[in-house]
Amino acid sequence: MSIDFESLKDKAVVAAQTGVTRVKELTETGVAKARELADTGAAKAKEIAEIGKLKVNNSAEQEAIRKTYSELGKLYYAERGSAPEAAYADACQRITDAMARISYNNERIADIKAAGQLTDEEVEAVETETECCCEEPKEDDPPCCCGGAPADDEDKPE
Repeated sequence: MSIDFESLKDKAVVAAQTGVTRVKELTETGVAKARELADTGAAKAKEIAEIGKLKVNNSAEQEAIRKTYSELGKLYYAERGSAPEAAYADACQRITDAMARISYNNERIADIKAAGQLTDEEVEAVETETECCCEEPKEDDPPCCCGGAPADDEDKPE
C-alpha cells in the first residue's frame, strides 16, 4: 500500500485554505453583528436619553400648570371669593376658613409674645430648633411626634 504524500499535501492545503476562508467569513460576520449590535445599542441609548429629557420637560410643564392653576385660583378668590359661583363656593369657603384660622393664630402668637415679653429673634430660634421631623400627617394619623395634629385634607391646596 503506497501513500500518495503529494495528494495528502494538496488536500491539507485545500483544507487549510478552506478553514482560513471560513474563519475570515465568520470574523467578518461577527464584526458586522457586533457593529450592528453597537449601533442598535447606541440608538436605544439616544432614544432613552430623549425620553428622559422629554419627561423632565413634562415635569417642568406640569409645575408651570400647577403654578398657573394656583395663580388662577388666587385671582378668582380675590375677585369672586366673597360671592363665588355655586361650583366654587365650597373651595372659597375653605380658603376663607383657613385664612380666619391663620389670622387667629397670628393674634395668639402676638398675645403670647407680648405676655412673655418675647422677641421675634427668640421665637425664630425656637422654631428652628423644633421643626417637625415627620412627614406631613394624613387625616387618620395620630398626632405627630412634634405635637402637630393630623392634617385635614380639605384644607390642603390642590
